[in-house]
Amino acid sequence: MTSSVAISIRNLHKSFGPKHVLKGINLDVATNESLVILGGSGSGKSVLLKSILGLIEPDEGEILIDGQNSLNMSRSDREDLMAKFGMLFQGGALFDSLPVWENVSFRHLIVDSMARGEAKQLAIQTLAKVGLSDDVADLSPSELSGGMQKRVGLARAIVSKPSIIFFDEPTTGLDPIMADVINDLIRGSVSDLGATALSITHDMASARKISDRVAMLYHGEIIWQGPSSQMENSGNAYVDQFVHGRAEGPIAMPVLKG
Repeated sequence: MTSSVAISIRNLHKSFGPKHVLKGINLDVATNESLVILGGSGSGKSVLLKSILGLIEPDEGEILIDGQNSLNMSRSDREDLMAKFGMLFQGGALFDSLPVWENVSFRHLIVDSMARGEAKQLAIQTLAKVGLSDDVADLSPSELSGGMQKRVGLARAIVSKPSIIFFDEPTTGLDPIMADVINDLIRGSVSDLGATALSITHDMASARKISDRVAMLYHGEIIWQGPSSQMENSGNAYVDQFVHGRAEGPIAMPVLKG
């Protein structure tokens, strides 16, 4: 791992009406590092990720990607920046109307105007890297199991050899065995590419498997960060409760009584 910083977030704020979701986030992701952001529902994980991706405009703060402030870029510079990114979406986000290979090579077909034959071959090669045979290429997403759809989503995320990859709840909806398979594929893909990875999840098994470092987001603030090896014994009561899945602790979960 190098000491350079791929993503630097400074004093990031975002509100929706009276609801203050991000409350001055400060966070760095080192080049070639795999950082996992932990947090429960409503903690601000998705808003933070969408802000980094440029899908949401923050109210205040800076987001530096490889030293460039992504929040004041021109459209063309933003497009160049996006070319560095790969993304595995929570629900797969595959296009039902397209065969698997076109899903994988979508950017190459639409943005780069790659020849269809070349794009299909590239898709097949990338599918092989995530353990899918070439006959899968011509199937539609509806013909795939949930685990296979995740693999296709991962293939699409890595096909352009991005330098930064984002993972949004990568194991949601998968059984424990398939989740572990996907975690192994994520770890291997990031390592093979030498990429920087930023993941958001509430799945502790996934966090333990794919992270070099962990940050805990609670009510829009980073309340702890450190090496994943220290996560189990962080000394932070909030982190301890979340990591060990305890009902009792400072994180109060509302319970509806019938």
